[in-house]
Amino acid sequence: MMSLNTLRTQFGVLLSIVIGGALLAFIFSLKNDVGFSGNDPEVGQVDGKEVNYSEFSKAYEDVRTLYGGNDAGYDQSAQFVSQAWQSILADRVLVPAYADLGLTVTEAEHADMKLGKIPSGIYSTLFTDPATGAYSIESVNAFIDQAKANPEMLNVWKLISKQARLERVSEKYMTLLRNGVYANALDVQKGLVGANNTYKGRFVVCNYSSIADSLVVVSDSEIKKYYKENIAKYKQAPYRTISYVQFDVEPTEADENAAKESAALLTSKLSTNTNLTDLAREQVYVSIANSYVEAASLEEDEARALRQNRTYGPELQADEWYASRLVEKVKAPKSISLQGFAVPMQEVASVDQLFADARAAEDFLAFAKEHKGDDMGEVELSQLPIEVAKSFVNARVGEVLKVSYGGAIQIFKVTSVAPKSLHYRLATMAYPVEPSKATVDAIYKSGSEFATKANGSVEKFKAAANEASIMTSQMNVQRGSRNIPGLANSVEVVRWANEAKVGDVSELFKLEDSYVVAVLTAINDDEHKALESVSSQIKTTLLREKKAAMLREKMQGATLEEVAAAADAKIESFADAKVSATYVQGLGIEPRVVGSFATVTAENKGALLPLVDGGRGVYAVVVDEVVVADEQTAEAERVRLQAEEEMKASRAMWAIQEGAEIVDNTVKYF
Repeated sequence: MMSLNTLRTQFGVLLSIVIGGALLAFIFSLKNDVGFSGNDPEVGQVDGKEVNYSEFSKAYEDVRTLYGGNDAGYDQSAQFVSQAWQSILADRVLVPAYADLGLTVTEAEHADMKLGKIPSGIYSTLFTDPATGAYSIESVNAFIDQAKANPEMLNVWKLISKQARLERVSEKYMTLLRNGVYANALDVQKGLVGANNTYKGRFVVCNYSSIADSLVVVSDSEIKKYYKENIAKYKQAPYRTISYVQFDVEPTEADENAAKESAALLTSKLSTNTNLTDLAREQVYVSIANSYVEAASLEEDEARALRQNRTYGPELQADEWYASRLVEKVKAPKSISLQGFAVPMQEVASVDQLFADARAAEDFLAFAKEHKGDDMGEVELSQLPIEVAKSFVNARVGEVLKVSYGGAIQIFKVTSVAPKSLHYRLATMAYPVEPSKATVDAIYKSGSEFATKANGSVEKFKAAANEASIMTSQMNVQRGSRNIPGLANSVEVVRWANEAKVGDVSELFKLEDSYVVAVLTAINDDEHKALESVSSQIKTTLLREKKAAMLREKMQGATLEEVAAAADAKIESFADAKVSATYVQGLGIEPRVVGSFATVTAENKGALLPLVDGGRGVYAVVVDEVVVADEQTAEAERVRLQAEEEMKASRAMWAIQEGAEIVDNTVKYF
């Protein structure tokens, strides 16, 4: 019978739906902090309609119910926020768009999904019989029966069903898209040319750099005209610009020396203590390994010390002091191959009888599969828990072994045994080199003093940074983002930036391994990049276009030799060129030039091709040789192109979402 615990354990779905006291306290605090009293704050908009806090909070809790639980970390919580927002967009944008196309999931269809008559990825993932790998309608019915008397499970079932319905209707939409595209004969022919044809020839190139920029005039009006005509290229997300200083919380030399002394003292205890179990219980930095390690896999110095029964270390490794001592050594197989199964202890009527039946089985693997086991293949001894590994120290091929571990009876048959090698079980010390409380307090004090001096304006911030000789960094914080690149766990800084005014200086923020003070230097809510910020880029483009026109006037002639003479340029050669290639010997990376080869066949080779504006200049090209191979068939190319077209069509799902007017302010609250 499928239970909530089974879903948690077997499928990684952590189903905890009660909103904890901490979240409730946060919601209540909003009444005072952001005017929540009597209102429902807006956390975003979709097509001009508000997404309120209560709606988003419900979506967030649903996601956390299915995937996270109450103990989600920083990164996982951020993923939950993203998934909750996507869930709302699905409800507000995708599902209505599907419905407009006549795509829905009827109750009868949903019933067939539960029965397995219509495949469902979500149902089959959660309700598969582990013994057979087949979808289990019995597990579904059992779960539903339990849910009728369990509100928590009933809510979970509703969430699972909602996801299954969305999956189904999205599949219908994708099928509609896939059936609407095809690889036509012209595309197939072009693809065959790209795959099978190889070209060799000659070219003349007149570089753009041969004409000085000062000889080409690009007016402001031309730049403005280009900007207006190509405005879509310069679309941007609204953003705010901050400058910030970072106070890294790192150990001082005194901290490093103190850690070294403590590690040496603890290593001495590790070396002399006769009861390592008690030491590991008393000292958080000491542990006894729960697996063997092959001696040959250790570093030479450590292996030598352990071989001589000496304590190794302490040695500084990265940011911690490491030491090790031998607890046990055995000669054991490096690896073994196993077949086996496990049965929970409470389900075994007689362990001895089960073991006897397993040993007597003519076909052990078939017997194991009857008990939901299988062929496990080769297993490294060092990968096994120590309690299990001990059972295989003297294992022999064909032997059937019984192991009690993890609340279950595990029965294995050994099918192969690697040669024995020396294995160790170690007691280790790992003492971190960390900033002391005094160091953290001093860094906090420095950050606080800086924040006080910098407060008031951008100018004061810069002056305080100059006075303290602290380097400042600048970053654009886009609307909807949750982190600032380079600043771990920086959502609080993002929230502040979204609410601040130009010239505002932040408080001292505590991040993962540093403190940060920021100043807001600019707000840009424009839909497109400003002309001033892209004018130099546009000017470069227009310069190249005008230079190309000037070069074309020089490159006149009916043959490549005539073009070379007119342009006072030399003739160069290329070889082994394919239309599908990125780089061509002799040409380099010139996709537009190489693309022009596709018009050349074995019958019309040798003719001068039309001039091509390439990456570094204008090209005149003659293809002298075309070699046609049979690397790709027409049918194979059609299949490849069909898959490519279907993949392109799948982007239409995102186009539906991108067509909606979306404002995401969830970072303000979550």
